[in-house]
Amino acid sequence: MNVSQHLWNEADREDFQFDDAAMRAERAASELRYGRPVLIRGQGSTLAALALDATSPVVLDRFAKATGESHLLYLTSHRASRLGIEAQGGIAIPMQGIDFAAASRLAYGRGAEAPKMWTPATCRMQTAGEVAQIALLLPAMIVAEVPANSHAFDACVGIDTVDLAKARRLSQHFDIVARTLVPLRDLGDCEFVVFRGGVAQRDQIAIIVGNPDTSKPVPVRIHSSCITGDLCGSLKCDCGDQLRNGLKGLNEAGGGVLLYLDQEGRGTGIGAKMRAYGFQHEGLDTIDADAELGFSADERHYEAAVAMLKLLGVANVELYTNNPSKMAALLAGGIAVNGRIPVTGRVTADNVQYLRTKTLRAGHMLDLSELAAKLKDEADG
Repeated sequence: MNVSQHLWNEADREDFQFDDAAMRAERAASELRYGRPVLIRGQGSTLAALALDATSPVVLDRFAKATGESHLLYLTSHRASRLGIEAQGGIAIPMQGIDFAAASRLAYGRGAEAPKMWTPATCRMQTAGEVAQIALLLPAMIVAEVPANSHAFDACVGIDTVDLAKARRLSQHFDIVARTLVPLRDLGDCEFVVFRGGVAQRDQIAIIVGNPDTSKPVPVRIHSSCITGDLCGSLKCDCGDQLRNGLKGLNEAGGGVLLYLDQEGRGTGIGAKMRAYGFQHEGLDTIDADAELGFSADERHYEAAVAMLKLLGVANVELYTNNPSKMAALLAGGIAVNGRIPVTGRVTADNVQYLRTKTLRAGHMLDLSELAAKLKDEADG
């Protein structure tokens, strides 16, 4: 018997029970990305769910046949609102007579008409949408009740409605897997610390600038990844400027920590972000563009940031941010926030509306008159 077989003997499984919920959640997310159905169990019955974002017309037809044409389209409350329907937990639309193209228009198409028939979504449908978001898919799901005597979905991975809550409690566990010095332009040697953990085991990075004194409030910047802004210099946002100005500010403060979190597109993923950019080109602001896809104004979570700071021995911070949600998340996680330092970037004609939206609709702490003055200075050259 080899080691791996021994580890998974029934007699030893009790040592691994704490991982069961997370494993089911991650397996379900993976299956959805491959375009396969998953089972959502709860309330004494089972729901089969298929992510519209990852499936095809052929697979949708097979799903419909397997469910006896009883399938429904689940949409979040955010998408329902864009269709003119106010339903706090989302809606379920009967799919009879609705093909793949029509379902896609209902789920994330501009100018789609509200369905004539719909019912409030169930908790299991909402769970299916949450699993899709873990998989970085759009939360539009094809769902159907599975009769007790049906074997059509016996090979599918299953998840209980309580599994996500359990998995999120585990998402605060991270380990340091690597740390090393990296010389950075204008900053000198900085220490990069790589953390692994949370649901889906994504690697997160802390950049330690200088030699911060953890016995005092440590200057900290929490920065969500932005491939377009950080890497490519996109003019649609100020993320690249905030990254570089944040690092510069930490250095000028005598040292600090920048947490670089894998949360592209405010937690929706690069695919959804590019779809949202398309809607922004059509005139929507960033919040309405995300709502068009079924998302809230901000899908990010900061349990990783709390865990990373604690592993670094940081209990008290001066937070470099304009976002009150980050302050609230650290406080809720037991990290003291001693003060806030704003982080700004260049204001241009391309990003000024984005910055106004963050201020007026997302509650970011930016001075609109200062934005206008910076834009005028930019225009004047």
